[in-house]
Amino acid sequence: MMNYRTVTVAVVALFLSVSFLASSIVAADKDGVMMKDGKMMMMKDGKMMGPMDHEMTMDNGTKMMMDGKMKMKDGKEMQMKDGQMMMMDGKMMDGKMMQGDKGKMGEMGK
Repeated sequence: MMNYRTVTVAVVALFLSVSFLASSIVAADKDGVMMKDGKMMMMKDGKMMGPMDHEMTMDNGTKMMMDGKMKMKDGKEMQMKDGQMMMMDGKMMDGKMMQGDKGKMGEMGK
């Protein structure tokens, strides 16, 4: 009986540890940039932090310019449209997804 309790406590502790780790990973997934009213804005934990003040290179090699131009690792260039977001890993998202609405998501430069 004592061994069963020990295993149960260990499993619950492991589950709680994984849950806390997963929530911090999800928060990191909400960092990136967004085109809002024709201006590039920085996003941190899903919240707008202010205007983008420097060019950025995303994890997949895509370069984001302050005017919303994107240059993929393969040299292809695109322009962000109002409401579009690029996460730090290089995935493009529709800004509506951050608000719980349905939107489109895809990967750029892969």
